[in-house]
Amino acid sequence: MTAGPTPRWSRPASGREPAAAALLSWLGDPRAPGLAVVTGAEGSGKSRLLAWLIGHGTRPGTVSERRIHGFVPLPGLTATTAAWMLGEQLSIAARSPGDLLAALATDRRRTVIALPELHSAEQPGSLVDLVLGLASLAHVRVLVEVRSGTEWARALTAGPCARMDLDEPQWTDEARRASWEAAHPAVPAAQDPEPEESFDLDDPASVCAADPWSVTTAYERSAESHGGLRAAWLRAGASLTREQPAAERALVLLAALGDAGDPRLSATLASLARDASWTVVWHRVRGDVTPPWPGPVRSLVAGTGPLAGQLVVADHQGTVRILDAGSADSVGRLPHSVPGLRAAAEHGDGTVAVLDEHGLLHTQRAAESAKPKGVAALLDDGPSVRERLLSAAAEYARHQRDQRDQRGKVTALTGAGDRVVLGDDAGTVHVVTVGAEPRTAALHQGRVTAVAATALPVSAAGDTVTLLYTGGADGTVRAWAPHTDPMPEPVAARNCAVNAVAVAMSGATLVLAIAWADGLVEHRVLDDDRLRTFHPGSQAHALAFTADGDLVVGTDEALVRLRAR
Repeated sequence: MTAGPTPRWSRPASGREPAAAALLSWLGDPRAPGLAVVTGAEGSGKSRLLAWLIGHGTRPGTVSERRIHGFVPLPGLTATTAAWMLGEQLSIAARSPGDLLAALATDRRRTVIALPELHSAEQPGSLVDLVLGLASLAHVRVLVEVRSGTEWARALTAGPCARMDLDEPQWTDEARRASWEAAHPAVPAAQDPEPEESFDLDDPASVCAADPWSVTTAYERSAESHGGLRAAWLRAGASLTREQPAAERALVLLAALGDAGDPRLSATLASLARDASWTVVWHRVRGDVTPPWPGPVRSLVAGTGPLAGQLVVADHQGTVRILDAGSADSVGRLPHSVPGLRAAAEHGDGTVAVLDEHGLLHTQRAAESAKPKGVAALLDDGPSVRERLLSAAAEYARHQRDQRDQRGKVTALTGAGDRVVLGDDAGTVHVVTVGAEPRTAALHQGRVTAVAATALPVSAAGDTVTLLYTGGADGTVRAWAPHTDPMPEPVAARNCAVNAVAVAMSGATLVLAIAWADGLVEHRVLDDDRLRTFHPGSQAHALAFTADGDLVVGTDEALVRLRAR
């Protein structure tokens, strides 16, 4: 299959061919500074020149060296709202400028960003800091428009940059400008814009129905709490500013609402969200005290056996807490933290295994299982089958880590009945059992980021097979039953990494949840392809299904239990 022709570029307006050629040269020169600043007086044509470049640079088929990957018109925006908009365009879940910079720093692909009219932004100074941070990344190019003579123009051009002042004559071909102006008579000046819509920052219904960017700007300007709405809106703003019905916006706002605000807001938002695709069963956000927020979530497991009805929740510091799944109240926690925790799994007997960043497994008891008594206890004084399984899995993970090139270091973990499932940074999934060689399959290009398992019924007699779903840094989710070959095609694929997967049987229906690195959470009913989505406003790092089919979502800011309508 041959590629289509490269789109032709039109000439820029008003004889700006020299300026356009310079911009294209800057884009194509690997030795050029990462920052280009277009300046000029009001009415000099800066915005028109950038619009020409953005219009052509974002078309399908544009060659890579001229490609524009993200652009944000800055009038009325702050650094935070600009980061939200760029994050959505670049498939990055960015709650703040720092999140955006951190994500781009780890993604070494070439990225070109255009930012028109910085001088008209809501907080130009904070945007200058964001621009300089972006331009400091070797693989990122930033093109900024700013009016000459402003303090922000001076700040941007104080360091290394490619500067173009459109008031200087060398950036205009006068003969072409005269020809262009003859063919394009001047049009009347635009009329004053329509007055901004009014909304009440204390009223959930008002802010959920209004333009979300205007609401965000108003909350950023305000010093009041507005009953807790301001903090909730700014916490989840990267989701709230998406195009969506007011009911879905109310759902997201409810999930981000803290318990320090007006207690009437939760009921109001729940009523506003009655037509949304989910119901919020409970939510705990940063700063909550009754019950307390469990911290940034890195792993979630729904308990079974002695832990039935509970959630195993691990935070960013490696502390593993046990919560009541019905209320999110604390039940207890494991005695030892595991720094660098990557994943946790429970094994049906009160045992929790934790995977650390070095690819090693650590086992602790979260609850005591029923133990044999009397003569049975005397006869069964050796390690249990479960203990032997976990010992075999820990030894296997250690062996993978100790490989000479360490390409097989374990990066993902789950329990699967009488098996432990591991994923590694080479894309291979390993199923460990007692007394048999592990089953392996190469499922991903690059690191395995998540594994989940369920017992799939295959007969009326109650026979089951283990079904695995795995996610990878390659942006795919794959299915594998270890007794057969993996499915050749992915179950899902997107242009961003998978953060977490969860799978369960809900009645007679198989359901799968996927958390993507751009902040999207998907809930798929696999029997009939029904799809629900949820955008919490930041990356979901962990997912779990409760025993009755609710979905629990864990982020750096919140832990939320959702019920599909």
